[in-house]
Amino acid sequence: MNIQPIKTKIFQEGENLFEFITKYIKKVKEDSIVVVTSKIVALFERRTAKIENIETKSNLIKRESEFAIPTRYAWLTIRDGVVMASAGIDESNANGKFIMLPKNSFASAALLRIQLQKKYKVRNIGVLITDSRTMPLRAGVSGVAVGYAGFKGIKDYRGKKDIFGRTFKMSRIDVADSLASSAVFVMGEGDELQPLALIEGANVQFCDRVNRKEIYIDIGNDMYRPLFDQLPK
Repeated sequence: MNIQPIKTKIFQEGENLFEFITKYIKKVKEDSIVVVTSKIVALFERRTAKIENIETKSNLIKRESEFAIPTRYAWLTIRDGVVMASAGIDESNANGKFIMLPKNSFASAALLRIQLQKKYKVRNIGVLITDSRTMPLRAGVSGVAVGYAGFKGIKDYRGKKDIFGRTFKMSRIDVADSLASSAVFVMGEGDELQPLALIEGANVQFCDRVNRKEIYIDIGNDMYRPLFDQLPK
């Protein structure tokens, strides 16, 4: 698998996202995935806000979240089934504004995929919209898929045999987040000016329709929930 980060100019709020991508990515082969950071998708959608004080910021975070509780460092939230800080609202590289996540990243990815299929004249093309998140008990951030289209986000091994003939009962690979982490690593988090990337040779199953629920686990079935219920306050 090869991941090529794409260096660009600064994306401006309200700028045409499709034209921006096709300006910097001239050709795309079959079975490729175009990676787009969520920040420029949100800027295209004008998903920005000016925050005057702590109260208005807190209200925005709660409005953008399915669940939100304040912690020592930031708001701990759930947005679109993903645990993240402050509903993904970002102040970095935002030129004085707060940038929210796209309104519906899966819908944005699906629409962009159709446009790119026509532009590049390819059938099998994926679109992956990424953001960053922290992981419990781990320092630093890694990439996460907030939306994708054109490929299956989960590879299911359940019912198949391992190398010794044992049947897998629970094993699944989180394809979408694995690709997102790899792409975000090469795209960077600072002043690299690489909001796009092109993935070639990924071992994924391309498809026309994505079931966005495939990647989510209900909180009642999450294997880590008992651990955090038992941690000292």
